[in-house]
Amino acid sequence: MKTILIPVICIVVLLLLFILFMAIGYVKAPPDMAFIISGFKKKSKIVIGKASIRIPFFERLDKLNLRLIPIDVKTSNAVPTADYININVDATVNIKISNNPDKLRLAAENFLNKDTAYIASVAREVLEGNVREIVGKMRLEEMVSDRQKFANLVKENAEPDLAAMGLDIISFNVQNFVDGNDVIENLGIDNIVKIKKTAAIARAESERDIKVAQAAADKDSNDAAVAAQTEIAKKQNELAIKKSELQQESDTKKAMADAAYEIQKEEQRKTIEVTTANADIARQEREIELKQKQVAVKERALEAEVKKQAEADKYAAQQKADAALYQRQKEAEAKQFEAQREAEARKAQAEADRFSKEQEAEGIRAVGEAEASAIQAKGIAEAEAMERKAEAYAKYNKAAVAEMMIKVLPDIAAKIAEPLGQIDRITIIGGNGDNNGVDQVAGNVPVVMAKLFESMKEATGIDLSEIIKADTYDAKVNRNVNLTGLDDVNLVVKTGETNK
Repeated sequence: MKTILIPVICIVVLLLLFILFMAIGYVKAPPDMAFIISGFKKKSKIVIGKASIRIPFFERLDKLNLRLIPIDVKTSNAVPTADYININVDATVNIKISNNPDKLRLAAENFLNKDTAYIASVAREVLEGNVREIVGKMRLEEMVSDRQKFANLVKENAEPDLAAMGLDIISFNVQNFVDGNDVIENLGIDNIVKIKKTAAIARAESERDIKVAQAAADKDSNDAAVAAQTEIAKKQNELAIKKSELQQESDTKKAMADAAYEIQKEEQRKTIEVTTANADIARQEREIELKQKQVAVKERALEAEVKKQAEADKYAAQQKADAALYQRQKEAEAKQFEAQREAEARKAQAEADRFSKEQEAEGIRAVGEAEASAIQAKGIAEAEAMERKAEAYAKYNKAAVAEMMIKVLPDIAAKIAEPLGQIDRITIIGGNGDNNGVDQVAGNVPVVMAKLFESMKEATGIDLSEIIKADTYDAKVNRNVNLTGLDDVNLVVKTGETNK
């Protein structure tokens, strides 16, 4: 049991030692700090913003600050420019240790475990030397007018020197150029004088233009005022003349109006007298005419009363004759219809008897053939019966139409004679003997009725005159009546025989 536990304990101890070893050697670098691990390998290891493992007792850990380092660069004494003017330069520069691995190793060689003040002092000396070098290459006016150019030249000139130390220039800004002889200030005097001169000239020209414009405006204003006053004086004179002319015209018209008033007054008086006389004459004539019309009205009333009574008696007699004629016509049609129905019934019965005998004769034949013949014969009989019924219904429908048309004949005659009843008085000119013209007026009603029969015949195909003749002596004795228009069927009734 002991032999088993010893290897396990050894493994646990080794594992714990390894964990402790890793915990001691674990390092984590922030983004603004560079950890440099050296000692175990020939080339140092650089860690920025991440974690790593340092082997305890075998590797060393050093730190480099990567934050910005501000430097105020000023020349310690005056530096002559390219045009031999002594000036002092004041600039602000921001530098930092480069995060490039190669430059970072150079910075580690030069500034490892050094504070930022030391790094700033070394960089300041390098930058001041470069500033002096660039000042000696440029003219004062060029540097003052283009400071960015000066800063870029210094930055480009100093970057290789600082890069050799592992440093980068982040920004370079010139604050001021100072000289002891006020040369920079005098450089602006010429420009100031030129600007003042241009401004004075512009002001003088503007004032001159203002005065010229003001004078022109005063002149135009004065001319306009004189012209306006002249126009006002002309208009006033024209107004005075116009008023005088209007007054003269008004007086003349007033005098003419007074005279015309007197003349008109006299003419109106004469007109009133003439009108009064004419009115009296017209009134008398009107009374005479009124009396004549009263006499004529009385005469027309008497004539109308006598005429209406005669026409009423005539119309009553005509209505009775028409009613009797219509009754006889309907009875004849009913008898004719019954005769046709009896003939058709006898024909159907004969056909039924014949069919029955044929069925008995055919009974000897096969049952199947007999049944087929029976079905066929039955269908033919039914079709013929339906055809006869259809013919009968068709005849009955046209007869009903004729009956309806005959029923409205009295109303039509009354409407035709109605205008005659509205006549109060008829004056007849002409006539001889017994023919005094009254018969001609009364005879218009039969003429109109005859025209009506012809129109109904053309519209419906039914000749009402032939139907009415059915009750005449010729129809009863000779039995010769032609009825047309009943479903395109011409029935000729002669000597009691009916032909289709």
